[in-house]
Amino acid sequence: MRTKEELDRLRERPIALRREGKSRREIQAILGLIDPGTLSGFLQGVPPAEWTRRPNAKDDLRAKARELRTEGLNYNQIVARLGVSKSSVSLWVRDLPTPDGLSRQEVQERAAEASRQYWARERKLRAAHRADKQAAAAAEIGELSDREVIIAGAIAYWCEGSKSKPYARGDRVIFTNSDPRLILFFLRFLDAAGISRSDLRFCMQIHESADVAAAQGFWIEVTGSKEEQFLEPTLKHHNPKTTRKNVGDGYRGCLRIEVRRGTRLYGRIEGWATAVMAG
Repeated sequence: MRTKEELDRLRERPIALRREGKSRREIQAILGLIDPGTLSGFLQGVPPAEWTRRPNAKDDLRAKARELRTEGLNYNQIVARLGVSKSSVSLWVRDLPTPDGLSRQEVQERAAEASRQYWARERKLRAAHRADKQAAAAAEIGELSDREVIIAGAIAYWCEGSKSKPYARGDRVIFTNSDPRLILFFLRFLDAAGISRSDLRFCMQIHESADVAAAQGFWIEVTGSKEEQFLEPTLKHHNPKTTRKNVGDGYRGCLRIEVRRGTRLYGRIEGWATAVMAG
């Protein structure tokens, strides 16, 4: 059995070769007499040459974690900032000194920033997930037949359209909505029901503080109708004390569609909706 002094002398040459940038395989080939297990023991604690390291997909994250640690962030803050596990952060930065304590304000500011960065990433992921689910659901529907359009349109009308009451029979077909997609679908429903576009009248309902002319032009373009089919817009009084979300360039009010001589169509819609809801 070799003495400690003999082992120390044996270690000197492998360590010197390691520090010259040799790999373990090269050291073993040069010395020839050291088995792999003994060589590993000799080189313990001696870092390998940079060129011998295998690329790691997390090298950039590790470097960023160490940078954040030196800036004073704790483990939880680094985890929130980088989106990695706490065990990985611990492994990467445990040799660095614990940062000095932060003031209450600094802690709050860093926590807020970490939360902001986390949700910036999370919102993108959730938006992509929602888009995937929406695309899959849309693929399940496919192209609608006229019958399916009539069924869906009758229910849409029964949800959003004007309906007669037992105490006030009106039997007028009036549909109002702010969503251009639903407006277009209702027009498609009217086409399937055999209603001529020339029998339609439109009226925009919008707050007086909006750009009325631009909104009217928008709805004319959406519906593909003639300007003379649009009645004078109905303007809603703007109350400055009310906090409204429907403001800005994207606010175009609601569009009201009325079918002239629509009594017969109203009866049909009522019948279609009743049949669908009856199951």
